[in-house]
Amino acid sequence: MTHAPAAARVLLASALSVTALLTTASCLAGDRDVPRALPAGVPEEPPASPSAAASPAARPSPGAQTLNEEQLRAALLTEADLGEPWVAGRGTATWRDGMLKARTENPDCHRLLDSLYTEELFGPPSGPSATATLDDASTDSQLRYQLAAHPPADVDRVLSWMGTLPEKCERFEVTAAGAGGLLVEVAELPLPEAGDARAGLRLTMTGEASGGAPARLTVTVAAVRVGEETITLTNGGLGTVLPEVTQAMTQLGADRLTEIGRQERLRV
Repeated sequence: MTHAPAAARVLLASALSVTALLTTASCLAGDRDVPRALPAGVPEEPPASPSAAASPAARPSPGAQTLNEEQLRAALLTEADLGEPWVAGRGTATWRDGMLKARTENPDCHRLLDSLYTEELFGPPSGPSATATLDDASTDSQLRYQLAAHPPADVDRVLSWMGTLPEKCERFEVTAAGAGGLLVEVAELPLPEAGDARAGLRLTMTGEASGGAPARLTVTVAAVRVGEETITLTNGGLGTVLPEVTQAMTQLGADRLTEIGRQERLRV
């Protein structure tokens, strides 16, 4: 009789627990008039832990090795983890060019918008990377999940910078390519105690679309360092964008990445 590798058994158990929790979350969502199921691990209240806090006990050991591309692909979150109505990405969201491609005089705020538009919050990866894009078929929201190797010290500097943005960029105006003048508001997004260090933000842009109709874009972004790897997750759209999705996927993604890294260390 052939037994599945330990890593595969752990991930299978994780997937099964996700399915069970999705069923429970679906019932909760119906009670709260939310139009669709929430993913696994969705709390009734947002996590209370500070977004940019580091976990000293979870620091990677000296000489820690980065994962290869195949291992990062195995750690990606997919539509199977979220369930309906999430599906594999069907192309770049139209609001990315129409609203995120914007200019402002504030250098920190411009850097944030530019990072979200180019999808390189930490710059080009220093090693292997893997990316998954998922679409919410009911609202046209789009979730982008990237795993990549970056120097931990550089990551921590960016996480610290993100922690200053709710104050530096609380409210500012921009001129967007496809929507004219927009008001942008930035707030902290509380995250669960995932990985070694983390930061989360919630950005909203309001104004008028090119045809004069009201437009409101919401983007949540979470960044987590797990040893030598970094998770970058953005979830945005012109409709309902639930912060619980970002929070839950942050926890699940960090747990999965940690487990795959642990299994790799055991094989070395």
